[in-house]
Amino acid sequence: MSYLISTALLTCCALVAFMASAAVSYGGDKAPVIIGAFYNVTGGMGSIDGPGMEGAKLAAKIANARGGILGGRKVEIMAFDTKTDLKLASSSAATASRAAMTAAVGYGDSDFVLAAAPHFQARGIPFVTSGATDPTLPGRIGSRLFLAAFGDDDQASAVAEYGYQRLKARRIVLWTDRSTDFTRTLSRFFKERFILLGGKIVEEISFTSGDGKFKDLALKLKSLHPKADGLFAASLPGDAGTIIRQVREAGLSLPILSGDGFDTEFAVSVPGPKLANQVFFSTHMYRGDRSRRTQDFIQSYRSEYNKEPESAFAALGFDAVGLVIDAISRADSTETRLVAEALANTYGYEGVTGTISYVRRPGIPAKDVSILEIKNGVYELADVWKPLYRSTSLP
Repeated sequence: MSYLISTALLTCCALVAFMASAAVSYGGDKAPVIIGAFYNVTGGMGSIDGPGMEGAKLAAKIANARGGILGGRKVEIMAFDTKTDLKLASSSAATASRAAMTAAVGYGDSDFVLAAAPHFQARGIPFVTSGATDPTLPGRIGSRLFLAAFGDDDQASAVAEYGYQRLKARRIVLWTDRSTDFTRTLSRFFKERFILLGGKIVEEISFTSGDGKFKDLALKLKSLHPKADGLFAASLPGDAGTIIRQVREAGLSLPILSGDGFDTEFAVSVPGPKLANQVFFSTHMYRGDRSRRTQDFIQSYRSEYNKEPESAFAALGFDAVGLVIDAISRADSTETRLVAEALANTYGYEGVTGTISYVRRPGIPAKDVSILEIKNGVYELADVWKPLYRSTSLP
């Protein structure tokens, strides 16, 4: 069971009413366990956060079908659509953090996590971001912030190594969306790793998300001499398809590489299958994985929503709530301090997107990275990158 809160009308009174009605519904020691879910279901981030929200709700529904947690208490998702609006994300989190919730999950983008999560940190409430990948987030926000996804340093290394070692690329052009923390961070880590491997970044160009001016950039890329061996585009999902289309329409067939921002249906629907070729990106889950865990999730998602999971972000939303439920069960408590401690000590949690442990770096899991190739509009698994299980410190 879940509730979608209209954030434009969100008030303390509304939250009090929500909590009161939930307590009456279940009564006494069977009062539901409240988990907040903050996503941009509408707006520019909808193609990532919409599936994330659906995955989060599905995890709660499955837990409840199995009898709930803590001796039969139901899991309630208090859901917020913050409409791809940073101010709304911050104000909604500030208000919601005063409610009696045990934990919160959400967002597939670091900028929105930076807007919302500090409010939960200030009140000691753990926040699990399902899709944000900036590995500096726990250090910037605090000990109550956890990533369900791998870090940008890992996914950038995965793509850089695939490009250099498997595609034999030595000269890469780098396009970076300068408008978001995620794209700037991903670009920086890719550049560092590719150069360390022996490659060369022959040109760096910045753009702003949504400006759609990739035709001129593609023609400039075509005019380079000597030619580039590939393009790395650090972009948000809304630009992925346009980048692919305009690069291919310029007559360029070179490999296009990116991170999980390209894990969107736009990468095929915008350029069309004929142009969606030689595209390689890192992501969290391969839907063709035949493991029971993956196939059970896909079947459950299909049954619940009458569609296939649109991207790995649906599975990440599912895993974020699963991590919280697992921590509550191990803590045998809904006290936020104990749940946060249990999350921090997570080891070997088997999620749909991989095994999650916070032993290498606080709040950041060491997870495998899937490299997918789009070939004639069809997604194929190209490689699986394994992280180095080393101790790493980041600012």
